[in-house]
Order: sequence, then structure tokens, then C-alpha cells
Amino acid sequence: MIKTEKVLRLKSCRGRKVRVVREHYLRETVPCFSSLCQADCVNDGKVLSRDLIHYVVPDVGVVVDYLEILELRELQGVVFTQTACQGVQHSKGRRQYKRLRNLLKDPRHDCVLFANEFQEYSYCPREKGESQEKWQTRCVYSAAVWYYNHLAGMIDVVMITEDQDAVAQYSSLNSGVYVVSVQDYLQNFWPELQAAHELYGSISQTLQEKESVSTEKEFTEHLPAEVLEAGIKSGRYIQGTLNVNKYRPQNEASVRPEGLTNKSTGLNREVWVYGNKNRNRAVHGDVVVVELLPKSEWKGKVTALTEGHGDEKRGEDESKLMPTGRIVGIQQRNWRDYVVTFPLREATQGRSSQRILAVPWDSRIPKIRISTQQADTLQDHRVVVRIDSWESTSLYPNGHSVRVLGLAGELETEVQTILIENSIHVPPFSDAQLREMPVNSPEKPWRVDPAQVAQRRDLRESHLVFSIDPQGCEDVDDTLSVRSLAGGTLLELGVHIADVTHFVTKGSLTDLEARARATTYYLADRRYDMLPAVLSADLCSLLGGVDRYAMSVLWELDAQTLAVNKVWYGRTLIRSSYQLHYELAQALLNGEQAEVPELAQFGSEEKDAKLAQLTQALEKLTHVARHLRAHRDRGGALELEGVEVRAQLDEERNIAALVPRQPLEVHETVAECMIYANHWVARKIQETFPHQALLRLHPPPRQEFFSQLVESAGTRGFSIDTRSNKDLADSLDKAVDPQDPLVNRMLRMMATQAMSQALYFSTGALPQDQYYHYGLALDYYTHFTSPIRRYADIVVHRLLTAAVDMETGLSPSKALDGNRELEEIAQHINTKHRAAQHVQNWSTKLFQCLYFKERDPQMDQCCAADALIYAIRDDGVLVFVPQYGVKGPVYMKNREGQVVAAGQDGSCEWQSGSVRRHSDRITTSSSRGTSTFRLFDHITVRISVQSSRCHADGLNLEVISNKPPQQPSQPPQPRCQGRSQLVQEVVRQAEEASQQAQEKEARRVKPSREEREFCQSKSPNLYSLLEEIRELALLDCASTA
Repeated sequence: MIKTEKVLRLKSCRGRKVRVVREHYLRETVPCFSSLCQADCVNDGKVLSRDLIHYVVPDVGVVVDYLEILELRELQGVVFTQTACQGVQHSKGRRQYKRLRNLLKDPRHDCVLFANEFQEYSYCPREKGESQEKWQTRCVYSAAVWYYNHLAGMIDVVMITEDQDAVAQYSSLNSGVYVVSVQDYLQNFWPELQAAHELYGSISQTLQEKESVSTEKEFTEHLPAEVLEAGIKSGRYIQGTLNVNKYRPQNEASVRPEGLTNKSTGLNREVWVYGNKNRNRAVHGDVVVVELLPKSEWKGKVTALTEGHGDEKRGEDESKLMPTGRIVGIQQRNWRDYVVTFPLREATQGRSSQRILAVPWDSRIPKIRISTQQADTLQDHRVVVRIDSWESTSLYPNGHSVRVLGLAGELETEVQTILIENSIHVPPFSDAQLREMPVNSPEKPWRVDPAQVAQRRDLRESHLVFSIDPQGCEDVDDTLSVRSLAGGTLLELGVHIADVTHFVTKGSLTDLEARARATTYYLADRRYDMLPAVLSADLCSLLGGVDRYAMSVLWELDAQTLAVNKVWYGRTLIRSSYQLHYELAQALLNGEQAEVPELAQFGSEEKDAKLAQLTQALEKLTHVARHLRAHRDRGGALELEGVEVRAQLDEERNIAALVPRQPLEVHETVAECMIYANHWVARKIQETFPHQALLRLHPPPRQEFFSQLVESAGTRGFSIDTRSNKDLADSLDKAVDPQDPLVNRMLRMMATQAMSQALYFSTGALPQDQYYHYGLALDYYTHFTSPIRRYADIVVHRLLTAAVDMETGLSPSKALDGNRELEEIAQHINTKHRAAQHVQNWSTKLFQCLYFKERDPQMDQCCAADALIYAIRDDGVLVFVPQYGVKGPVYMKNREGQVVAAGQDGSCEWQSGSVRRHSDRITTSSSRGTSTFRLFDHITVRISVQSSRCHADGLNLEVISNKPPQQPSQPPQPRCQGRSQLVQEVVRQAEEASQQAQEKEARRVKPSREEREFCQSKSPNLYSLLEEIRELALLDCASTA
């Protein structure tokens, strides 16, 4: 080891230049992380492959400006130098440096970090008078030469740089070490990697056309970091995340303070930021610092409807002024990929203009200035862009294009837009990931490992195991069992979950991909799986009649009281006897005649006996589930309601109908068993790992969010008590209108709207009194029952396995995540789950618009529907359309000042007049007289599509009668009691899989008479082929004769 000195030239907090001299130690052996190494380097972690034809070493400028290109997984053998990493940290800041570090850690990317400044033979001290840029380039080139020599010339090394002087100076110094520009590198080594070429062109053009600094500033400068930190500590400034109002994005935004109540102001609610100037270049999602304005400048919330939307969740009295402030600094930029549309040609700054203002799909994002020469070509396309900077001299941020998605309005383009806008990246599983998967093919079928049989509890012969899932379901991740013990005095309830962690080892490529996705993403017409199909639809799917690995929880219950005597957790081996779908299970419970496919092979007597055994098990299961639900109800479990509708597609994948989802009792039976298993597993892992268990909490909602529910219920004479979940549940149960069951459903939807988001967390991050799940009324809760589609369940399975192993005296096979790592995983999963919910909602809205887009709203009866008024605004009402699951505003006053006037027959038209809002109604006055629209009134609305070129299409609701339709297109359906959020999740899965099965059946070609009678295809078939052979043989014989 050699000791030397390193001179750093830094800036103090006051802007003065400081010269710092530090000790610097050089080593002869520094890991090279190459599989070609012959020098016995200690290469812990990922190493570069030996199958590559070259390694590429980017210089500092390339890493700083073109990191997006280096992030492409197709680029392999990338060596990032310590010099380049430090350059990113100093010039781009902490967020970009963290992004680079995460890239280096990710084993899915073939790149490594070389500590060149600690390697004795690659270190280059900075010469006197040498600029920092020249010194950095020399350091990177020296590292490239060291790599070539260290690997004994077995592989070429390419240094890429945008410094043409460096290309001229270094390109011919060493054979085997090539110095080229980024453009030359891509053209010569990656000519077919179109994404890299498009990115390079976009970024380089943006760098060449950087906006010149103007003398006039459009915004005030942000305060220095040290001033912001001191102001936050003293209470003068407030830190929080900027949330732009999607209904009024030009003017309204808010910042919710982080942490506890502000010291000096006592502020514990959001701060209003009004206008773009006060927003001061902050973008939706940024972590900002706000300074409160004097109270004389505070503003209140707008209470009128906004064109196309309604502000549904409001807190305190809207007439009150809100604390209002201005943004003085930005702590963290949270920029992401944005989808934009270019303006029409006549709206651009000239046909030859290279700099245009693109309009983001998300209306909360400001226009982004893009440098491009393809503005005319991409007029009607959706384009992905990234923001580069936003200077105080510019009204808009500067950015560059990344890639083109496709034509706006096309289904695939709009779906990809929704995914990108929610930061969801779901590429096909890579070959490396698929190579980790076990093989199961006709030539090489998968079989149970005898070693696993010895280690697991074998339930194949002792337990009647069955699954209840959607019709046509392939990913069966849970099965159930119930049986009598001890002569009928005891019951054993079993929940058996697919043992995904047996196949997905911690730290594998499949595990990392599953962790990155965090969940399976469900859209209206498709899904994106978290795991490869060989697991999700085959080896981890608990299909009927095949042996499968499972993680089981078995409860021994008293047959009379259903009290728990003992619980067993562990790995098992099961064989599901019946693969039931919900409708079949419900029919068996109802005593209806139903055909169970697994019993078709048996004779009449044996079939009846087995059917009776299955039916008895279902009845016992239902009995237990009712008891479990009643127990949670006594504790305050909430029965919430949501808007759920699915798009029913025909064989050509066109939308045939929008169908609200209807639950069965068996849905809730399955849900209760799953909730029970989740609760007991949560208790187990929390007891064993009190500071590093992954649980799920549901915090109590803020009381001000209940204001609309309380006020609306009060207009019908109902009193809603929100002091606790028990009080709320009892109040909602009493708030029933015998004449209109939709009123209670709407009140439950309002309660759902007021709820806080359920979150995953590490037990070491919160005190135990905050673990409570408000909605389910459980002290401990987690997710254990769906590891095929949720990564949280995989983490919980590993914790449960470790807990069971510790009970038997075994140590965990792999180290568990500590509290800090687990909390990071929890936050990531929470973010992805919110994104999954947003994607599902946007997908539903997309298909709702597609359903109505091709229909004539004036003539088509499907466009007229019953709507229930659930909120009053200054110039209109908010309504819910149960037939289609649509919520939205209905205007009582239009832009021309006309109001809705209702005739004696209820028909409505626009007339001159006035509108007046009351607490429980809105009235309009015109030449027709006075028309009144009250809360919970039923009206008839016409549904049409409001098209948008740059944003998502939306639905427009217009009142056509102040009375409900005479003949509702859909009769009211009885609603299953005790429906929880998990029930809705089960129902959604049921409807989706049933829809897929129907579509598959519809696309199947009907068999011909030959196929039905002789099991032969119509043509060509075996008979016709043999006839042709016979005729050819006869012809051949005739020719030889």
C-alpha cells in the first residue's frame, strides 16, 4: 500500500473556494470484476462475462449526460470508473448518483464499478495547471489501459467519450484500447439497437441547443440548502410533497407537511399553493419547502365544478380560508418519464422550429420544451420524454424525447401510456431469468423431489383439499381443507398456499424482477404477471390431481365454539382433489344439481358418496367463515363498498358491454379464510421477529374526510358516528332506506372514499400500538395468501419459514432482511401497489370511453342511464351511475350562463336563469319555474365521450330528466352482506378469469360433422391422407406396368 495525497478544491457554504488536502492510499490489488481475470482478484459480487467481444469504459462526460443509454440492458460489459461516479455525484447531485449506484448493484445489468483511483498502476495524480475535465479523461483512459493489460489482452477495451480532442489524443496510443465517440460506438457495435440511437440523437440535440441565459428571470431563485434546512428546523419553512390539483392544474396545488405538527404555526393540514409563480418551477411529486404567506393573502378552495370533473374528496368547510404559501426551495426532484403529444403544426413556432412545447398526457405536469426535428412527423403520436432542467429564466422545463409509443387513440398506445405514466416497466422475462426456472415438459416432466417429501408434512392421503377460484383460472395459489377430528368434537381448518419461495430463491434474477414489479398488474383486457408463466400457471399453481408444494396453516378448533386449540405452520405436500369455480361451489351449497368434473369417472353410488363428502366440507367451511366474520364484526370490521365494473369483450375483442361485478356468498367464505390465515401468520412472524417482520396496517382516517359522508347522511335523517371503526360500522348498518337500497351503498362508497391507504411496514419502524388494521378490525395483519401475484407475500413466506425453522432449532438458510432493508422493501411495494390501483382505474376508464365512443348518445338507449346524486356543488351536482360504475359531475349551469330547466314530465333543457346552492339541494330558476335536485335523488343522464387530443378521453354526463328512467336497463341485484376489500379482490379475479374463459370459448372454431362424429378434422384428415397415398401408389403401379 502506498500513501499519497489528494488535493480537493471545494466550495464552502458561503461560496468561498477551499483547498483540501487528504491522505490517499493506493493498492496493488483492486478487484477487476472480470471472469477473464488471471491474477486471482477477489471479485465478490457480479462479474463481467467472458463471452463478450469487448468491454466499454465511458468517460465522465458520457456517464453524466448519457446515463440513460448505458442503462439499456442490451449494453453489456460496461465498466464504470470511480472517477466517473464521483463526477456524477458532484455535477448531477445525490439523486442521479443514487440512480447510478442502483444500476451497479442490479445483477440484471452487466456493469461493474472499478476503483481506479485506488489502483496503484491506474491512478493519475492531477498535474499543475491541468483542468478537471482533462484530468478526469486521463484517469478514465488510464483505467481502460490497465484493464487491457491486466486481462493480458484477452479482450479489447473501448473507451467512449464526447471529447473529440481526447479521441485524437488517445485513439492511437495503445493497440487493443480504442477511443471513440458515443455515436461511432453505437453505429459500429450496436447498429440495430434503435432505442440507443434515438436516445443519443435526442440527448445530443438537447445538449447542443441549451437555452441561452436570459437577463430577465421568470421565477425567483431557490434558497440554498443550508438556509432551507435551518428554516425547517426553526419552523419558518414547511417541507412536504407537492400535489397539483388534477381538476385545476394551472392554479391550484397543495403541500401536506411531513412529520408532526409545525412548531411555530401549529399547522397540521395542507398548505395551499396558488398560481404558477408561487409554485416556482416545482413539478407534481417533488419534495418542496414552503413559506407561509401573510393571512391576508390566504385563499379558499373553489367550490364550483370544473369542466369535465368534480372534486370528490374534500375536508373541512369549503368556505374557510386555507393556509397559503409559496415554494422557496426544492429538496428532491422526483421527475420520471412523461408521455406527451406534440402541438398541431399551426400552433408551433414555425414549421422549421426545432424547439416546441409538448403537452403532457398528465394535466398536472407543465408543458415541456423539446428539441426535435420530427415535430411534423409525430403530430398524432404519443412520445415519451424526460425533463432535464428548469432554469429560473424559463417559463417551462427543458427535456428530451426518449421513444415514440405509437398513434394517439390506438388501444395499445393508450395502454402503454397508462403504464408509463404510473412508472410501471414490465418487459418480457429475460432468457437468464427463464434459465433459473425448473423444466416441466412432456419430454421432461417435473416430479416431486424425494428429499422434499421427507422434509414436508404429506397431506395427499389424509386431507380432502380443494380450491375455489374463478372459472378457467390458471394461477391457483390457495386451497382449503376442513375435516372432523376426535369423533366430531374437533374441527381442523386448513389453508394451503403455493410454496413460491421453494422455486424463487432470495437474490436470484427472478426474485429481483419480482421485487421490482412487486405485484401482478391487472388491466381491463390483460394482465402483466409478477412471475414467469412456468411458475404462475404451472408448478406453483395448485391445480387439481397433481402433487404440489405448499405452505400450510392448520387450526385445530372446538367443533361447538370454534375456539382455537392450537395452530400448526409448515411446509406441506398436497394434491388438490377438486378444482371448483365459484358458481359451482355456490350451486353445491344451495343444494342445486351441479356437475363436478372430477366425479364424472365414478359410478353412480361412489359419485354420490364423494359429492356428499364435498358438499359437507363446503358447508362446514361456510359455517366457520360466518363465525369468523361475526367475530370481526363485533370488533368493528367495516363493510365497505367500491365502484367495480368490467368490460365484457366479444370474440374480436370489441367491447360488448360494461358489467358491474356481483359477489356470491362463497366469495366471502374464501375471503374470510384468507383473512384468517393472514392474521395468524402476522401474529407468528411478529412474535418471532418483533423488529423485522413485514406487516400491513390500515391507519384510522382523518376525521375531516368524513365531513361529506356525515353531511350527506344527515340530509336523510341518518346519524353517522365516526369516532371508531365500530361506531362507523354500526352507523352504516342503520343508515338504510327501505325504498332505495342504493342510498346505503352510496354512503358506504363515501366511507370508502374517506379511508386512509393500507400500507406495508417493518415492525421495527413503528411502535406496536400503530400496527392495527382499521378496516378489518385486527391487531396484526399481513399478506400471506397470494405469493404468485404479490411480492409482499413472498417476503412473508420467507419470514414464516425462518420462524418455523427457529422453532425446530434450525438456523435460516439465508440471512433475513434487517429492519432498514425491510422498510425500504415495504415502501417500494406500497408505491407499486398504488401504481397498480391507478393503472387498473385508468384502464377501466379507458374501456368505459371506448364503450361509449362508437355509440350515438342521442339515439342509443345504452347512453341514457339512472344516476344518483351524492354531492352538491355551486354550479352542479356529482352523481354515481351504478349500471356502468361511473362517477362524475352534472352541470346545472353552462358556460353561456344557461341553467337546467325541468318540465312537468321531467324532461330537461337549457334556458336562461339562475342557480342557487343549498346544503342538501340545488335549485334552478327559469321561465319554466323552479327545478330542485336533492341529495340522493335519482335522475336520468345522457353519457357521451369528451375527446381530448393530448390527454385521456373522459365521459360527459348531462341531465336529460329529473326523474329516473321508467324501465331501468338493469334490475337491482341483491348485495351480499359483509363485503370487505378482500372480497372485492376475489370477485375481480373471478370475473376476469371467467371473461377470459368465455372469450377463449368464443374464439374456438365450431367442430364440423366429421370432427363431432369421427373425431377427425375436416381437411386434411387421416382418412383423406391415406386415400391420397393409395391413389398415388396405384398411379405409380400403373406407370411401371
